[in-house]
Amino acid sequence: MMKKPPQFVIVCVGLICATLLTSWGFLVHRTIHQLAVYELPEALAPFFYANMDKLVAEAGRPDNRRNTDSTEASKHFIDLEPFGKNAANDMPYSFSKAIKKYTKDSLLKYGYVPYHILYMKEKLTAAFKAGNKDSILFYATDLAHYIGDSHVPLHTTENYDGQLTDQKGLHSLWESVIPELLLTDYNLYSQHQATYIKRPEVAIWTAIRHAHALLPDVLALEKEVSKQFTPETKYRTQVRRGVEVKYYTSSFAKVYAAALKSTINDQLLASADLIADFWYTSWVDAGRPALAPITNWNDNIAKQYAAELQLYKSNTLIKQNKLIAKKAVAKEGE
Repeated sequence: MMKKPPQFVIVCVGLICATLLTSWGFLVHRTIHQLAVYELPEALAPFFYANMDKLVAEAGRPDNRRNTDSTEASKHFIDLEPFGKNAANDMPYSFSKAIKKYTKDSLLKYGYVPYHILYMKEKLTAAFKAGNKDSILFYATDLAHYIGDSHVPLHTTENYDGQLTDQKGLHSLWESVIPELLLTDYNLYSQHQATYIKRPEVAIWTAIRHAHALLPDVLALEKEVSKQFTPETKYRTQVRRGVEVKYYTSSFAKVYAAALKSTINDQLLASADLIADFWYTSWVDAGRPALAPITNWNDNIAKQYAAELQLYKSNTLIKQNKLIAKKAVAKEGE
């Protein structure tokens, strides 16, 4: 008979997962922010590229705010089940109508990421109109973060960590562990070019519905893959701050990733696509203001941008050490 993992280890899994349940890991958030810049049109790309280091470096800021702002967490997810069996299709596009139908307390409790994205889009549009560089960068960065979150299937359900189906730890496995292991094998090029969104509310709810539709496989495939592993090979333990903590092993993560096929990679790219669309749409709605006066641009930066754009199109950003997120990870690991 196999040994059952010690009870204190199981408890610690729950505790450590509570600290990890944020959103796409910082690596992915930083990656999709950079990729979105390459999808922008000529009128917008110079401003975003010239400030790309800042956009990427601050990609995780909304997650950091969760440590000090008690109102922040609900902005990152929406648990659809409490709002009805067909909530993904039945929920109003308008936040005021959603409050009227479900109450504000319910939305604060179960999340309202699609509505917060629309709010942040309006803030970015206003920043573009005002021509305030710092405000543009602030709202563009945060808006992109929430859009990324909306593409994570486990951000659309009460069973956000697999805790209701004896799959605790699934959240960080899907959105952080696997991308961190396999990002170098991912396709980071999308043929998508930033497109004006006539109805942003429809666009974001379409993304939510798609993410939620992926959820059954996210859960079922973990169960299926688990049949190939014992508790000892499925999990590993390590001591953190004097406490033994349990994680999925890298070997399990890789087999699970293979079962998911390109799902995580696809969602990563879809995030970048929609971020570019929202940035562009906000700028157009602001009246297409000229950004040259607030853009630090010269021939050297233009040449660098053109070269990186080619690396992006050939999916060699990582190979050529031009993916900022990977460089940041390497530096943090020194």
